[in-house]
Amino acid sequence: MTRSVTLDALDRRLIHALQLDGRAPLSRIAAVLGAPERTVARRYHRLRSAFVVRVVGLVDGARAGLLDWFVRIDCAPDAVDALASALAARDDTSWIAPLAGGSRLVCMVRTPAVAADGGRALFDHLARTPGVRNLEANCVLRPVAGVGGWAGRTSALEAAEQALLRSWAVTEGVDDADPDMDGAAEWTEADARLIGELARDGRAEVRDLAAVTGWSASTVRRRIARLRVTGVLHFEVDVDPALFGSPVEALLWLEVAPGALRTVTGTLSRHPQVAFAAVTTGSASVFAMVQCRDTGALYDYLAHELGALYDYLAHELGALPGIGRTETALVQRRAKRAGALLAPASRPRNARRA
Repeated sequence: MTRSVTLDALDRRLIHALQLDGRAPLSRIAAVLGAPERTVARRYHRLRSAFVVRVVGLVDGARAGLLDWFVRIDCAPDAVDALASALAARDDTSWIAPLAGGSRLVCMVRTPAVAADGGRALFDHLARTPGVRNLEANCVLRPVAGVGGWAGRTSALEAAEQALLRSWAVTEGVDDADPDMDGAAEWTEADARLIGELARDGRAEVRDLAAVTGWSASTVRRRIARLRVTGVLHFEVDVDPALFGSPVEALLWLEVAPGALRTVTGTLSRHPQVAFAAVTTGSASVFAMVQCRDTGALYDYLAHELGALYDYLAHELGALPGIGRTETALVQRRAKRAGALLAPASRPRNARRA
């Protein structure tokens, strides 16, 4: 269980640095932050042991030949918690959220490519799960905002400090890696074990990764470097936005005309409230996660920022529609975020594996 923690300026600077390079040595981060290494190490381990901050290794599904889906599941109110727990235990799910109101669940699911399976077996199984009334799966075509971290937690470092960290990023084993080789080529069971460990702890020691994969330490370094250089692997800081003063999370589905997609997504990518946004299949072609201070701030975002975008599109497109129907839902809680669960989710007695 996450203990109560208040982030100070140094904590926020450390989190920003980890977002820029999740595997950077703490000595290097300390040098950029201008703080003693022991102080930075103590801060990191305090936040990590309190389950407040975790660096997780994530695979770019598109580069690895996989598909990501945002799935909306309507179910009986007494089935929501059981289904959330069962989904959270899976390795192919993330961002699981029961929504306020008690009868809907949203999550991200990763599946093989369409030519292989396209997730049909999983979706068919979900549809037959007791308590599930309906589900809708929309494939992510392109992320358009929040890639590389939410702006709300990446504003603590000066531009020069960010540039210095970026210039040092991806150095572990990079001298021995071949940047021209496809990072996803010859994917093996050892790669799967490597990614599984990094999904639990993106800063896992090389010796521990070597033990899990059966590789030598130098091979582990080369493989991580190759996956990073080719864009298959990246690292994300998993932290509750409430610690940054934005406890209210809302999900938005926007019906956007094709001619307005570029304008809408470009505008969303500049809104600091938008933690993530993507173009998806389905009638609502743009999906966004929005973080706000409270429901009043959410209203202001919808009325002003999105309202200004509506007005602009109406002026530019004239009689043609820019944004049609908009749907908003409040997240009740997160059963799972980006990384793998650190421990099995507690499952109610009536839970069935999804």
